Amino acid sequence: MHFVILFGPQAVGKMTVGQSLAAKTNFKLFHNHMSIEFVAPFFEYGTPSGNRLVSLIRQEIFEEVSQSSMDGFIFTYVWGFDLQQDWEYVEGITNLFESRGWTVYWVELEAELEERLYRNKTPNRLEHKPTKRHLEKSEANLIRTHEKYRLNSLPGEISRDHYLRINNSKLGPDEAAEMIRERFQF
Repeated sequence: MHFVILFGPQAVGKMTVGQSLAAKTNFKLFHNHMSIEFVAPFFEYGTPSGNRLVSLIRQEIFEEVSQSSMDGFIFTYVWGFDLQQDWEYVEGITNLFESRGWTVYWVELEAELEERLYRNKTPNRLEHKPTKRHLEKSEANLIRTHEKYRLNSLPGEISRDHYLRINNSKLGPDEAAEMIRERFQF
């Protein structure tokens, strides 16, 4: 059983690479906006109620999936490397799955800011993430978090056996997914 945590900054391509990887492997994809979009009609993400509900949904999904016999599961996440609670969150879900016999893979995506600003407006992203459809607000948030947080790791900061970093600035999602599939032999 394979658990892939696909992480990187907003609009780097986590969902689209995850969609392609899921199609190539038959793994199930749980992109982070699935929980955000479910809660958004009731509570905005970033508010205490919105954050609590998103966290509860994710944790319940992780509990059920980690106890299942599913072949593979992909989760996407924006990881603030300068935030201790983000490190603890990723370690916590990693430990949950590993404690139940899953092999966990950390896959980091990085792309230039200009490319991410372009991807922020793509039809696939807007179709699956309604809260991103207010483009001015979405773009401002992307730039603000780019300036405020460190959303990619430093060289050597991650030393896991099952870790892969891909600069997908000039790669399509199928190319990046194929790199992941080949590297981990899915």
